[in-house]
Amino acid sequence: MTRRPRRAPGGIRQLPFGQVPRLYDPLKVISDDQVAAIHAAALEVLLRLGMRVLHEGARARFRAAGATVREDMVHLDPAMIGERLATVPAQFTLTARDPAKSLRLGGGHCVFASVGGPAYVMDLDRGRRDGSFAEMCDYLRLVQVLNVIQHEGGCPFEPMDLPANTRHLDIYRAQIGLLDKNWQTQTLGHARTMDGLEMAAIAAGTTPDRLPPTLLGIINTNSPRQLDIPMAEGLIAMAEHGQVNVITPFTLAGAMSPVTLAGALVQQHAEALAGIVLTQIVRPGVPVMYGGFTSNVDMRSGAPAFGTPEYAKAAAASGQLARHIAVPFRSSNVTAANAVDAQAAYESQMALWGAVMGGAHLIEHAAGWMHGGLTASFEKLILDAEMLQMMQAFLAPLDCRPEALALEAMAEVGPGGHFFGAAHTMERYESAFYAPMLSNWDNYPQWLQAGATEAPARANAIWKELLTQYEEPALDPGRAEALDAYVARRKEEGGAPMN
Repeated sequence: MTRRPRRAPGGIRQLPFGQVPRLYDPLKVISDDQVAAIHAAALEVLLRLGMRVLHEGARARFRAAGATVREDMVHLDPAMIGERLATVPAQFTLTARDPAKSLRLGGGHCVFASVGGPAYVMDLDRGRRDGSFAEMCDYLRLVQVLNVIQHEGGCPFEPMDLPANTRHLDIYRAQIGLLDKNWQTQTLGHARTMDGLEMAAIAAGTTPDRLPPTLLGIINTNSPRQLDIPMAEGLIAMAEHGQVNVITPFTLAGAMSPVTLAGALVQQHAEALAGIVLTQIVRPGVPVMYGGFTSNVDMRSGAPAFGTPEYAKAAAASGQLARHIAVPFRSSNVTAANAVDAQAAYESQMALWGAVMGGAHLIEHAAGWMHGGLTASFEKLILDAEMLQMMQAFLAPLDCRPEALALEAMAEVGPGGHFFGAAHTMERYESAFYAPMLSNWDNYPQWLQAGATEAPARANAIWKELLTQYEEPALDPGRAEALDAYVARRKEEGGAPMN
């Protein structure tokens, strides 16, 4: 049955919160033999060429598990890799502060996460600028109120008005207090990772050792073929405490990986395998995800390109590689556009199709990403939320029950008639079709008479109206007090070192 859109007081139409299972078979852009060939080539890379691991403790864990370690190079045997992959769970649940918003990842389940990590923020009113903590909190409020965004993506943008050593503490406190959805922690070094784990545990009324899978953190390898010290520290801390690492090589074809997509995918697969294996060495059975982020560069300038045909093909192929090793798959919604314009829309739509139909279980940066990941946009958040709702409506199964086949309605209307007033239509017209949040379906004269407002300006009005509808979710006063005390103590101690 088609879900009735939720009609907000201000008339902003949203679908209800919840995951829509993907019933369609994922897209296959390469054959099974080609998948096997890329996998075999990646195994050869790890065995013969190896992976540079800069963290001594990570190298020691690899060595103890049977890997060959020569100085800072780790060489992995295919049999060892296969043994460690066998302990990766194919599906898992992320527990949210509101249990009704807990999420399933793996199988046919997909999660849309908001943008995370940019250095800047932008909107139509003030343009691009350094972000402030107050603006970051407003962005989190929008993430909370937008139903189609199921997961917060790891700090929308850096609050540059806060000290670098302690701002992560304020970010975590805001994520916990302003959201009752899942949020992502920072994994840049041991101290930042442990602060996230400690605060998530306080919010849940438990300890880090007893925390169920709640936090998700992105681990980027330093392509080509290198795992640096801060990322290794974050990976190990997350895995030790049963939390979810998303191992994501940043492989731009022609720059940090071979110029051919097949070669870039071999390198991505090798780097992802190395990180996934390390999580299972640390704690067998801990949830982990395979992150695909292969795109290309503009060979005229060297600038990253996103939302390209190559990006979409690589996303779908990455999904095939992740399924080949039975590890849940992460992809992204990306664009290199400099304005919330047609380019931003068509590049993001291209990326979303590659991710959704490629079988992604987590779509990171699903809403708000601009400027190749340097900027979070308030208007792009709304534009993407519209596209995500449309994706959810597309994924909803087609109703083919006898009453939906509408034979009685056809008999009632007869040849040459119309269905506007038919009983079948009157019973269903309010919920028959997807109702947009952002799109304008007025005819041209009506649109002109109403002010000829284009999509970015409509998005600007929508996010401002949504902010007026935000209500902060309740947090146990005792836990709130304990969180504030933790933040104060860690600030007094100096926070986390810069990596």
